[in-house]
Amino acid sequence: MITVHLDEVASTQDEARDRWVSEPTLVTATRQRSGRGRSGVGWQNAPRAVAASLAFSAAGWSAETRPVLTLVAGLAMIDTIDGLELKWPNDLLRGDSKSGGILTEALDEVVVVGVGVNLWWPDPPEGIVGVYDVDPGDAAVRSVPEQWARKLVEAVAAGPGDWGRDRYREACATLGERVTWEGAPGPGEGVAVDIGRDGALLVDTNQGMVELRSGAVTHVRTV
Repeated sequence: MITVHLDEVASTQDEARDRWVSEPTLVTATRQRSGRGRSGVGWQNAPRAVAASLAFSAAGWSAETRPVLTLVAGLAMIDTIDGLELKWPNDLLRGDSKSGGILTEALDEVVVVGVGVNLWWPDPPEGIVGVYDVDPGDAAVRSVPEQWARKLVEAVAAGPGDWGRDRYREACATLGERVTWEGAPGPGEGVAVDIGRDGALLVDTNQGMVELRSGAVTHVRTV
């Protein structure tokens, strides 16, 4: 694996994609000016945060199985940092608050998976939290994504046959929650009950079972 650390970068996603030749290529940055999340939404970093992207060949993964890579990347991160849970499909949670997110982009056989993690944020916005209560220091900005990338590279090499569905079920905070969504197959609401073999979220609604394969869901909190 090739690892490149930059003090400042516009986007680790773009940088990793441009630098990739054949080996898995990890780009990390101390500061990211134009980080983005799903659907191009901007990403705001904590005072101490991971900003990293891993570019690799997904030749062993068909177009039908590649959406699962976002979930696999989430599993790699919770194996790297203790105390995190996963919100389907791409958020990292600490308790009920978001501590990070994952963005997966594909171009032909090249996949770029980006991850942003708030390591430490003493005064975060509402609904956001840092992973650690004490600043882990500069070294964590590089060590955390390097550990994550190694785990992800191993999982990708193993192929999509057993991508970790059972483990994802155990770590997914969305299961058992009432959720709403706006995207395909149309807006709706129901209870998230399972993760499909293809990574889809299975939701039990008044109209029957619905399979969500993309987009974001909102956990409905009862007061």
